Amino acid sequence: MRHRCRVPQLGKPADQRKALLRSLATQLIHHGQIQTTQTRAKAVRAEVDRMITLAKEGSLSARRKALGYLYEKKLVHKLFAEAPERYGNRNGGYTRVVRTLRRRGDNAEMAIIELV
Repeated sequence: MRHRCRVPQLGKPADQRKALLRSLATQLIHHGQIQTTQTRAKAVRAEVDRMITLAKEGSLSARRKALGYLYEKKLVHKLFAEAPERYGNRNGGYTRVVRTLRRRGDNAEMAIIELV
């Protein structure tokens, strides 16, 4: 049974799922928007919101947590420099998921996730 298990499984083992979410979060923060499946977009939204909340906090421990999660060190420094002025008066909801056309090969629901 998976009652009350709120983690989207994404059809992958835990280590591959965590690596996928880390790479999607890194690419989203780097590029500002990415196109992926709708399920993956909804899963990565929580991780990106968590990283931006850490960047708004700005403490040393928050920076170390972000460095441990994101793959690029320079990206963490950029995020911590820009996030307080960009999202300072916003209480969450830093990303937007927009549905797009279905994927041609397997008819998967696609979405664009972008930073607001």
